[in-house]
Amino acid sequence: MDFSIHITNWELTEPFRISGNEWTSSPCLVVQLSEDGFVGRGEAQGVYYLDESAESIFAQADAVAAQIRAGISRSDLQELLPAGGARNAIDCALWDLECKQAGKTIWQLTGIDPQPVTTVFTIGLEDTPEAMAAKAAAAADAPILKIKLDGHLPYEKLAAIRAARPDAELVVDANQGWSFELLQEVIPKCVDLNLGMIEQPLARGNDAMLEGFVSPITLAADESCLHTGELEMAASRYTMINIKLDKTGGLTEALNLARAAKEKGCKLMIGNMVGTSLSMAPSFVVAQMCDFVDIDGPLLLKFDQPLGLNYNKGVVKRFDPRLWG
Repeated sequence: MDFSIHITNWELTEPFRISGNEWTSSPCLVVQLSEDGFVGRGEAQGVYYLDESAESIFAQADAVAAQIRAGISRSDLQELLPAGGARNAIDCALWDLECKQAGKTIWQLTGIDPQPVTTVFTIGLEDTPEAMAAKAAAAADAPILKIKLDGHLPYEKLAAIRAARPDAELVVDANQGWSFELLQEVIPKCVDLNLGMIEQPLARGNDAMLEGFVSPITLAADESCLHTGELEMAASRYTMINIKLDKTGGLTEALNLARAAKEKGCKLMIGNMVGTSLSMAPSFVVAQMCDFVDIDGPLLLKFDQPLGLNYNKGVVKRFDPRLWG
């Protein structure tokens, strides 16, 4: 099996801010696997809060190049590499290669019937309620908005956005930026804003106080649930799990996590690390099982892959298998 890797860097349309971080581009690791004339591709960005970068996951993938060239299954890969961006890109490339070799689509391999999904559109963090409301108003075609917040004026920003977009469904992502005291203060105020959920309000490893806490608004685990090994604890603190393929280390583990979380009665969300449609296509597979879908990464980029996903007022339909799968 031929194995090649490289890094691409996709410029964002504007700087993208969340609690504690800001990006102007999306560096991606791209893996290409070739065998008997068939080619499979996968893309990953890595998990930034675990100190992964395109460069670090490139090095991790490169370190196992010999094993991969010797031939490897998706099952073998789960043992060869830990969960993370490197395994994600390779796992997705293996899925793509398997589709090409079998002459089947990803839907035939997984037995999933693909339906259109509606993705959120992300409103990045701004300093003032007025600035965030303006961005929400400008996204008039987006029926679901995901609002990035930190600990500065969270309710005021949400209230301004709700006033600007009374028609939109709103979900919140605090990216670990709140304290438990702030969460307790904000939640009662937000009930009348009709929020769909609040994602990762507290820091990973500092959310034990959510056990036994009853929230009138769904709380979702993102940073607090990387893969199935962390599901048990996360499910005792949150009622929704945000699955990201960079966290799980690929589609294989993402599907395992989705099924296990559903068995525990958790709601599901699929998220992204701001990549191209090559990253979003495998996520679209998991999206078929989810209550909320966040695969808007390409909408934040100046350019996208050829044959990329088609977004029409937030609705994403089945993608072209020539892109992936």
